[in-house]
Amino acid sequence: MEVRILGSSGSVSGPTNPTSGYLVRSTNEAPVLVDCGPGVLSQLQQVTDPAGTHVLFSHLHADHCLDFPSLLVWRRFHPISPSTMKHDLIGPEDTPNHLGRLSSDEPDTVESFEDTFTFRAWRERQPEDIADLRVTPFHAVHPIQAYSLRMEERSTGTVVAYSGDSDWTEDLIECARDADLFLCEATWCDSSEGKAPGMHMSGREAGRAARLAGAKALVLIHIPPWGDPEAALDAARSEFEGPVSLGLAGDTWRL
Repeated sequence: MEVRILGSSGSVSGPTNPTSGYLVRSTNEAPVLVDCGPGVLSQLQQVTDPAGTHVLFSHLHADHCLDFPSLLVWRRFHPISPSTMKHDLIGPEDTPNHLGRLSSDEPDTVESFEDTFTFRAWRERQPEDIADLRVTPFHAVHPIQAYSLRMEERSTGTVVAYSGDSDWTEDLIECARDADLFLCEATWCDSSEGKAPGMHMSGREAGRAARLAGAKALVLIHIPPWGDPEAALDAARSEFEGPVSLGLAGDTWRL
């Protein structure tokens, strides 16, 4: 399995790092794009054909989905290589309505994307198979319907966990159980003390989740441009003795 960060900035894009987007590849299978925030499509074009990807959404906040209308344009209207088949799209149950409104030409109308994607809604802890990849959604604590995703390559047993956006929850420990790679948000950097509840985590909480889950490696993501990544790393390392790194656009793991 290969995992590449296309963007990992929290809430808004940074000067060199788009918002959330992660590309997961399994051998000889179509790649899977996990979230598609502003700036992600430009990065996607550099590494694969945007017309040939499946898409997963952890949730539908703008920094995780706003490049989707542009992805539709590419798939439908590219003059040389538009999409020639439907791919899977899996997300929260309101995905067709939410993204259909973003893509529509008229106010208060919803554009269907059934011509180019086959949609399925997440059901908590119910696995979804995309070729060799088995993806299990876990409840995340966020102001809207949101999920953390456990992605297992069935042929090898390799596991990548992705927190999405979430406040602390025991469900995240199950999502990341024994993961080979754990991509975990650390928006609040060193500490969640005094921060808005029900929104995000700190590096300390990310480290604690990795330790309790028995993850093999932790990558901190979703730190906004105004955050302190070094403080997030120090806080995570105070809780987790395994390898901890900061995930940025272009970072790639082959597992």
